[in-house]
Amino acid sequence: MTKTAVLAGAYLHHLAFESSKPARLAAFYGAAMDMVVTQLSQSDWRCEGPGRRLLVGLGTDKQMGYAGFACRDKAGLTALRLRAQQEDLDILDSPSPYFQSGAFALRDPNGQILCFGVAQPAPPCLAGLPGPVQHLTFAATDVEAFVAFYQGKLGFSLTDRVVQDDGGLATAFVTSNHEHHTLACFKSDRNGMDHHSYEAGDWAYIRDWCDHFATQDIQLAWGPGRHGPGNNLFVFITDPDGNWIEVSAELEVIYDRGAVDWPHHPRTLNKWGCAMMRS
Repeated sequence: MTKTAVLAGAYLHHLAFESSKPARLAAFYGAAMDMVVTQLSQSDWRCEGPGRRLLVGLGTDKQMGYAGFACRDKAGLTALRLRAQQEDLDILDSPSPYFQSGAFALRDPNGQILCFGVAQPAPPCLAGLPGPVQHLTFAATDVEAFVAFYQGKLGFSLTDRVVQDDGGLATAFVTSNHEHHTLACFKSDRNGMDHHSYEAGDWAYIRDWCDHFATQDIQLAWGPGRHGPGNNLFVFITDPDGNWIEVSAELEVIYDRGAVDWPHHPRTLNKWGCAMMRS
C-alpha cells in the first residue's frame, strides 16, 4: 500500500474553527496561544504565531471548519490528488487562503473537511513562544472507518492502535510525515473534534507555556503527563468554547517500524497519572 500522504511530506499547517462568539475566541487564542490577532470582517478573524495559524468564523461552537495540510512541494500535492481521484473521492474546492493555486479539499467519512496544498510563502517569522500547530485529533463512533479512509485511501501511515478487550479500536494514530501522528481518532458516542495540539519541542518549553498560561489566569485542565503512544509530554487547557488545546513536547519521530498495539487502559493514555478516558 503506497504511503502517498507520507511521501508528500504533508503536515498540519493551519486550522479553521467556527464559534458563536468568534471575537471572544480569537481574543483568547491571541492571549493564551501567543498569537497576533487580525480582524478580517465583522465575523471573521485570523490568529497567527510562529508556525501556528488559526482562522475563526461565525458558526457553531466546537465545530471545525476545516484543517489545512501543507505538502512539501507540488509534486507531492499532485500525487496526493491523483491518489484521491483513483480512490473515487469527491474533490472539493479548497477554502484555504494560505495555499497556492492547485489546492483541493476532501470530506472524510464523518464530514470533516481537510484541505491539501502547497503553502504560500511565509511572512517574516513572528516572535513568540515556540509551538507550531502539529496534530489534530477527532472523536468518532467508528475508528475503523477513520483508519480505512486515511490509511487506505490517502496513504497516511498507521503508527499505533489502542485495542479494546473485544478487539475493536479505541484509538488510532496516523501520520503523514516523520512525526508519530499528525491525525488521531478516539472512539466516542459523537463525531467531531477531540483536541488540537501544538508541539513545543522540549520539556523546558512546556514549563514556559505553563508559566505563560499562569500570567493569563488560565488553569491546566489536564497534565503534566506523558502519553504512551507517541511518548510525548503534554498539558491541556480549554478555550472559551470548550475546545481542548494540547501543548506537547518530545513527540516520537518515526523512521521505519510497524504499528504497535496498546491496551485500552488509563496508563496507555497517561503513564504518569490520571487519564481522561474517552470510552
